[in-house]
Amino acid sequence: MQLDLIRYRQPTTPFSKVFQPKEVEQEGDAYRIVAPVHVDMDIHKDKDRFRLEGAVRTELELTCSRCLEPYTMPVDASFDVRYLPASQVTGGEEREVAEEDLDTSVYRDDQINLDEVLREQFYLALPMKPLCREDCAGLCPRCGTNRNTGACSCATEFEDPRLAPLRSLKTVSSLRSPVSGGPKDGKD
Repeated sequence: MQLDLIRYRQPTTPFSKVFQPKEVEQEGDAYRIVAPVHVDMDIHKDKDRFRLEGAVRTELELTCSRCLEPYTMPVDASFDVRYLPASQVTGGEEREVAEEDLDTSVYRDDQINLDEVLREQFYLALPMKPLCREDCAGLCPRCGTNRNTGACSCATEFEDPRLAPLRSLKTVSSLRSPVSGGPKDGKD
């Protein structure tokens, strides 16, 4: 959805709108929007420069990285993004990136794509490792049972088969005397 900048002529204009999940959601996102998206912001205009300052609220459905079950996460993210017209941005010469450049984007044809602003806020709100709860027990690595909902009869100890030859060395070394290297009972 496009924000038509021609409509905003005042130095500051409040903007408030509720979008349905289907209006904002895109195929291939790492989340699913499960509640209406509330956007409240002020649009600041300074000649041909714009600043969007506000907040977005909704609920996202994520997949737990341990048990693979879906869970919802509330999002209440504030943002402050500046926009310059694409004609003012010159890409020909190299220059050092200033801190204010990190919050600056460009717009074309007097339009700002609000979908991009909202998606950026959603991705910034996502946890590095999504967990349905802090003490999620995850899946059994052998049978795949969700350990949060039930127990399985799999052995809890894991033995790496590549280390099995070392176990036989441990058995042989326990039969030898620690000092002489011979049998423990002194008989050869």
